[in-house]
Amino acid sequence: MTLPLIVDPEVILRELDDDHLVVVDVGKQALYKQAHIPGARFLDYGHLVANSGRTHGLLPEQKHLEALFSSLGISPETQVVACDDEGGGKAARLVWTLHCAGHDKASLLNGGLHTWLNEGFPHTTSTGATKPARFEYHDNPAPLITGDEILARIDDKQLQLLDARSLAEYNGEQRFSMRAGHIPGAIHYEWTRALDQGHNLRLHDSQSLLQELSSLGFDKSKEIGCYCQTHHRSSLSYVILKHLGFTHVKGYPGSWSDWGNRSDYPAETV
Repeated sequence: MTLPLIVDPEVILRELDDDHLVVVDVGKQALYKQAHIPGARFLDYGHLVANSGRTHGLLPEQKHLEALFSSLGISPETQVVACDDEGGGKAARLVWTLHCAGHDKASLLNGGLHTWLNEGFPHTTSTGATKPARFEYHDNPAPLITGDEILARIDDKQLQLLDARSLAEYNGEQRFSMRAGHIPGAIHYEWTRALDQGHNLRLHDSQSLLQELSSLGFDKSKEIGCYCQTHHRSSLSYVILKHLGFTHVKGYPGSWSDWGNRSDYPAETV
C-alpha cells in the first residue's frame, strides 16, 4: 500500500483493516483515551524530539528512533498515517522524521482528529496490543538543513526560508529565545494560514495554497528551508510544500531555539 502525502479520512476509512497500515495518533493522551481512530497507536510527541541546552526540537538519535518506530509496529512495508488534535503540526513532525529515517511511506491525515471526530467517522476508546516490528533507520539528509548550512548560504538566492511562526515572533515583538526576530531574508507564512477553520482544519485547496505561496514569492525551482521555534509548526509547512509539488524542501531542527540563542547568527526585526 502506498498513499499520497496528504490523505483524506474517507480514504483511510476504507483501508483501516489493511495489515500494512499503521495510524499513529500524536495528539493529547487524554483525548486519545476518550476517542481515537480504530486501531490507532498513541505516540507521545516528546519521544519525537530531542533537546540540548536551550535548543529544542532536535532530531533524536538513530537508535532511539529505531526502537520507537519498532515499538509502534512500523516496518519497511508499513504505510504510516499520522494524525493529531491541533491541525497537523505534531503529526507532520512524525512524517518529516520518518522521511529523515528513509521511510517515505508516511502520510498526514487531512484535518486530523478535528475532521475525523467532527464529521462522524468511527472512533473507539479501546486499545489493543501492538505487535512490534523491526524498523531500520536509513539516514536521509535531504529533508534536513542546519543553522550552519543556512548561515553559509544566507546570501544564496537559490535558498528561500519559510518562517512558520506567528507574526509577532517574526517581527520581534514576541520572544522565546535569547534574541528576537527572524533569519535575514526569511518569508513569513504562519502555519495556520493553510488550515480551513470553517472546514474542520482541513487544508485549503491546492490551487488556493499555491496562489498564496506564489504571491509571497515562493518558487518551486528553489530550495526551501522551513523553520519555526522548534520545527514543530514548520513541519506542517514542510509537508504542505511537498504535497504541492515543491521538490527541494527541508526542515530546520532546533529552528529559532537554535538560531535565536546563537550570538554569531544574524537576526532581523521589523
